[in-house]
Order: sequence, then structure tokens, then C-alpha cells
Amino acid sequence: MPKYALLIDYEYCTGCQSCEVACKEEHDFPVGKWGIRVLDDGPWQKDDANDQGSSFNWNKIAVPTDLCDLCARRLENNREPACVHNCLAACMRFGTIEEMAAELAKKPKQVMWAPTE
Repeated sequence: MPKYALLIDYEYCTGCQSCEVACKEEHDFPVGKWGIRVLDDGPWQKDDANDQGSSFNWNKIAVPTDLCDLCARRLENNREPACVHNCLAACMRFGTIEEMAAELAKKPKQVMWAPTE
């Protein structure tokens, strides 16, 4: 059986938290528990490489937790994980580790996550 992964393109994540809500609903997690969380990286000022003043770094990064099983029940029914299905920015992808690794190599500002067995 192939091993699967999530690929999250945080360049386009808006921080809407739809993935968090979809995951909590799918798994019926109680208050205070998440299968995925959207974290803030920033804002912080960085030096502008073009010497045209200052710019800021501010990323929203969806991070699966140890409770994530990539929606195993949905996979059994040939459905993608709830977080991917409900991502409003369409910045989350799901596939085999090999497929997602190939996509990861194509551009920066992405992260790949795969659960341990």
C-alpha cells in the first residue's frame, strides 16, 4: 500500500482555518484538540534585498498534529482528507509521498507532512 502525504503551499495560505474546522468536524475532536492547526510565522520586519526600504515576513502555515491520520476513513471511501477538500485557498494537496516530493521540489514556501505508522 502506498504511503501518503500532505503538501501545503504556505505562500498562498490565507489563514482562514477552514482546514482546522473541517478536521475537528470530521473527527469530532473536543475543544482544545486539533488534527491540524494554522500557525503564524510573523509578522516580522526583514531587510529588503532590493534596497527599496523594508518589507515584512508573515506566513500562515497549516501544521498537522499527532492526531492526524490523513482521514483514514475518508481514504477508504476514495475521498481526500477533509482539510484538503475544504481548503478555501486550494493550497493543500494530497497524494503519495513520491508525488508530493516531486511537487515540493518545484517551488519554495511549501512543506510536506506524512504521518508515522
